[in-house]
Amino acid sequence: MTELAPYISAFLGEHLPRDRGASRHTIESYAVSFTQLVCFAEARYGVRPCKIMIEQLTADLILDFLEYLERDRGATIGTRNVRLAAFKSFFRYLEYRVPSCLALAGQVHAIPLKRRNEPVVDYLDHDEVQALLDAPDPGTRSGIRDRAMLHLAYAAGLRVSELVGIACNDVEQPGLDAVRIHGKGRRERSLPLWTQTRSVIRDWLAIRPDGSSDHLFLNARGVGMTRHGFAHRLKLHAATARRAVPSIATKRISPHVLRHACAIHTLEATRDIRKVSLWLGHASVQSTEIYLRADPVDKLDVLAARQPPSVRKGVFMGATDRLMAILHDAKRQ
Repeated sequence: MTELAPYISAFLGEHLPRDRGASRHTIESYAVSFTQLVCFAEARYGVRPCKIMIEQLTADLILDFLEYLERDRGATIGTRNVRLAAFKSFFRYLEYRVPSCLALAGQVHAIPLKRRNEPVVDYLDHDEVQALLDAPDPGTRSGIRDRAMLHLAYAAGLRVSELVGIACNDVEQPGLDAVRIHGKGRRERSLPLWTQTRSVIRDWLAIRPDGSSDHLFLNARGVGMTRHGFAHRLKLHAATARRAVPSIATKRISPHVLRHACAIHTLEATRDIRKVSLWLGHASVQSTEIYLRADPVDKLDVLAARQPPSVRKGVFMGATDRLMAILHDAKRQ
C-alpha cells in the first residue's frame, strides 16, 4: 500500500507548476477536487485523510464520489467532469512513479466524461447591459471601482479570473488605450478600449488606494479583488438593475454573463465568428460556436434567405365530433 499524501503534495506543489506550467487557478481547482475526494474517502473508510492510501482511490470510489457530487451537492455535469479531469491527471502522474498502481490508473482513465446537453447561451441584451453598467453608485469609492470593473469585463469580454488578475501595469499608460489580458492556457492578448471604458478606469485610478498589491482592482481590505468578491458585487448591482429593466430578473446573472453579452454583441456587429474567437481568447473557434446557436439575428438572416413552402388551401370535411356532425346535418336541411 502507498500513502497518498506525499504524492498529492508533490503533484500540486511541484509537478503542476514546475513541469506542466499550470496556472494558479488550475492548481486551486485541482486542490478543491482532491479536498472533496479525500473528505469523501475519509467518511467511506473511517480513516484520517493523512492515512488514506492510493490503492483506496478505486474507480468505484471515484464513481460514487462523482454521483455524490451531482445528487447531494447539486453540482453540474460540467463540475463533475472538471473533478474527473483532475483525478485522471493525477493518475497519469502516478503511472511513471508508482508502477504498482498502473492497473488502477488504467481503470480511472477508463471512466468516461459524462455527456450533457448544451443549452443555448443566456445573455443580456443592450438595454440590460446598460442598466447593469449604470447600477453602481459613482458617488462612492466602491461604486467607482465596480463601474470600472463591469465596463472592462463587458468591453473586453473577460473571464472573471482574467478580470481580477489584471495588474496596474497591464493597462497601457498614459492614455489607457489598451489592456493586456493574461488568458486561459497562458495565452495573452492585447485589446483596445473604448473611450467610455478608459474614462471609468481613469476615474478609479484617481482614487485607487496605494498599497502593496499591484492588482488593478482592490477590495475593501486593500488586496486584489477575488472571483467570489466580484460575484458578490455583481449580484448586488444586478438587483439594482432589475428595478430599471425588469427583464433582467428572468436572466441567470453570473460572472460570465458580461462575457457572453460581449460575444453575442460582437458577433452581431462583425458577423465574423473568428473575430469573436480572437477577442475572447479562445484556443479554437470551435469553443466560440456556442454563440452561433444563440445569435437571433443570424437565425433571422437564415429564415429570410430561405423560400418557405406553400400551404395548399382546403375545405374542412369529414367531421367526427358530435356537435360538428349535428351542425353539418343542419346545413343540409
